[in-house]
Amino acid sequence: MSSTPENGRTPENRPHGASETHPQVPRVVIIGAGIVGCSLADELTARGWTDVTVLEQGPLPAPGGSTSHAPGLVFQTSPSKTLAEFAKYTVEKFVSLEVDGVSCFNQVGGLELATTPERLAELHRRAGYAAAWGIRGEVVSAARCKELWPLVDESVVLGGLHTPDDGLARALLASRAQLERATERGARFLERHTVTGIEKEDGRIKAVVTDQGTFPADHVVSAAGFWGPVIGRMAGIDVPLQPLAHQYARTKPLPELGKATEEASKPILRFQDRDLYFREHTDRIGIGSYAHQPLPVDPFAILPYDEARAQDMEMPSSYPFTEEDWAPSWEDCRWLIPALREAEIETGFNGVFSFTPDGMPVLGESRELRGFWLAEAVWVTHSAGVARAVAEWMVDGRPSLDLHECDLTRFEEAQRSPSYIRERGSQQFVEVYDVLHPLQPMEQPRPLRVSPFYARQQQLGAHFLEGGGWERPHWYEANAPLTEGLDIPERDPWSARFWSPIAAAEAKATREKVALYDMTPLRRLEVTGPGALDFLNRMTSNNLRKKPGAVTYTLLLDERGGIRSDLTVARLAPDRFQIGANSPADLDWLTRHAPADVQIRDITSGTCCIGVWGPLARDLVQPLTRDDFSHEAFGYFRAKETYLGHVPVTAMRLSYVGELGWELYTSADLGLRLWDTLWEAGQDLGVIAAGRSAFNSLRLEKGYRAWGTDMTDEHNPYEAGVGFAVRTDKEFVGREALDNAPVARKLTPLLLDDPAAVVLGKEPVFAPTLGSARAGGAPIGTPAGYVTSASYGYTLGRCIAYAWLPAELTTGAGVHIEYFGEKIPATVAEEPLFDPKMTRIRR
Repeated sequence: MSSTPENGRTPENRPHGASETHPQVPRVVIIGAGIVGCSLADELTARGWTDVTVLEQGPLPAPGGSTSHAPGLVFQTSPSKTLAEFAKYTVEKFVSLEVDGVSCFNQVGGLELATTPERLAELHRRAGYAAAWGIRGEVVSAARCKELWPLVDESVVLGGLHTPDDGLARALLASRAQLERATERGARFLERHTVTGIEKEDGRIKAVVTDQGTFPADHVVSAAGFWGPVIGRMAGIDVPLQPLAHQYARTKPLPELGKATEEASKPILRFQDRDLYFREHTDRIGIGSYAHQPLPVDPFAILPYDEARAQDMEMPSSYPFTEEDWAPSWEDCRWLIPALREAEIETGFNGVFSFTPDGMPVLGESRELRGFWLAEAVWVTHSAGVARAVAEWMVDGRPSLDLHECDLTRFEEAQRSPSYIRERGSQQFVEVYDVLHPLQPMEQPRPLRVSPFYARQQQLGAHFLEGGGWERPHWYEANAPLTEGLDIPERDPWSARFWSPIAAAEAKATREKVALYDMTPLRRLEVTGPGALDFLNRMTSNNLRKKPGAVTYTLLLDERGGIRSDLTVARLAPDRFQIGANSPADLDWLTRHAPADVQIRDITSGTCCIGVWGPLARDLVQPLTRDDFSHEAFGYFRAKETYLGHVPVTAMRLSYVGELGWELYTSADLGLRLWDTLWEAGQDLGVIAAGRSAFNSLRLEKGYRAWGTDMTDEHNPYEAGVGFAVRTDKEFVGREALDNAPVARKLTPLLLDDPAAVVLGKEPVFAPTLGSARAGGAPIGTPAGYVTSASYGYTLGRCIAYAWLPAELTTGAGVHIEYFGEKIPATVAEEPLFDPKMTRIRR
């Protein structure tokens, strides 16, 4: 499928969906005129889509949703680069908007306080995020915190993170400013229009039905906030968000603020150690608390605007203030700010807003109902950034930012139950201000998804973390004796969390003997039908026209050449393929494009996989089968359907750890028998079970990329170091874009100079060798890039970090990685770092 003159899109992939009857100006209906709906109308009309109708059930400009009560604090820094980019654009845009001479953003800055050593360390880590994502910020002393916020008790403060470009979004003003701009371009905003139904035809959106009439549409965007599940049910679409109530209170006038005339002059303040935040309201202080128990709200029970007013509610999103929940937080406020010790609360309410199971927005077009889009679970902080991304997605066919963390397809079926959404959404509320480790799993509901080997893994003392609902062993206590005699550097307390020195022993055993790895959570798709080969060959970048038995590493690209995913494609028969994929989005993308003679099925849950890797892998597997598993008969990147003992398997000679071995697939019902067969046969060879911690170390020693972490659709194959998977002598999606693909940056391997030093990922990287001539003329002291994946390379005796850095950095160049405020020296290395001639895999 080559790109077409139609703005680089193909007829069957028309995500912007201009219908044949309205090819130039699609009719768009946006449900919800809060900050997201108004921002989206502004972004769409700015791009020429002027036939936009925004429907709102409440009165404008304050319709009664979350926007109407939002306190407006905008802290841009986040562990998520995507959320940080959303917030940066929101600040940039709102600073440029004003209504009646009043700016829509009060850039007073932000200040996050630490009253414990753990929180102070966390602020250094957050300062690293800020630097990595291009946000100004610095960790400051307690005395400086007192200067910035004179009302705090300096004696209890250890330091703070000051971010001068953060501040207060005037959400209703920003909504009005964008409403007016969009209206000038042709959009219309209709208040008091309650949506009662969604009309569809042949799997596409047709119209939105309201109590005031029906509105035909080529696209409908649900930006209804906590009413999103209600709109979704009308469309037949699950919207995985949970509304929760959050306490906010204002004090009576404080003498210490004097006769203040400005809305706010001090930075917005976070006291995350006690789940609190503060902002000024002229001579009063506004206080928000996440310290109370989660207060979930049924979105189907939230009252319409007029009914809420009739019951003495200020708005549907404002619930009565619960004094019993507030009492402990009020004591914490008084402890931090002595001026509050004699103060009283004047008003308070419990404001409703949305949480998802992973705390991220829900964005994108539904596959089940084409033309129906979600822009849900979006806070004011990210509103304009989300709107820009969704508008780009609709108009241009793809957003300029990587949105895989926000894609509505990201949740597994097992993660979409109402119970799961409620439980995990509530936990997200509890953890808003918690210090969370990047490997820290959610606690409940677990276990949810387990492989057939789970019982055996428990017997071996597996330490499980969780991903995609799956229980994933990271190391096994049974291997603890193997650590004796190993020289394993001690770790700092942070990097030692969710880690064990046993991982080093498991990595060593894989390099020297043989290990079993549970690869069941990796997604598997089956693609069949007479058109399967042609379809997959034009959808992916590498050549798949190979004989049955071939396995190919290839890429899913978008029309601009960005890496949507990387795949392994095994041709098992002329018209049957098994694909190793990354996420539900891969299934969604392929299904959207598949012609009628191709069937695609997710077979992950009904199958399982064991990776058997190590120099003794052949010694383990060969006696179990009559087929020849020699290198000559069963070469690298080949597949074979056979039997191991009593178990039918699909064996693929692949290795993600850089050692001889196979991925062995069978049905879930035979998985335990496969494990036991391999385990028993491997006892004389010293076989062990090994976990994800060792796996990640071994794959980085070989330089194998992890999609979604090391590379996304923001990167092209040549930047990411996977250009070898591109065949430019054939046509495929994104082919034309690669002719002029830039390579100004590269995914670069780094080795930390200190054998005892460790980083974990997302740290800023400074490259002093580039001087002030760095990209964009950035001054010395500005990060040159950021770390993606990092792990200790136990074979190499150094921590490995992959980072996005300017392409001109050459092997041997010195850089520094900032880790908790300390700049750790590292050196650009040449890859692959381990076994560059691939002799260990091909033997």
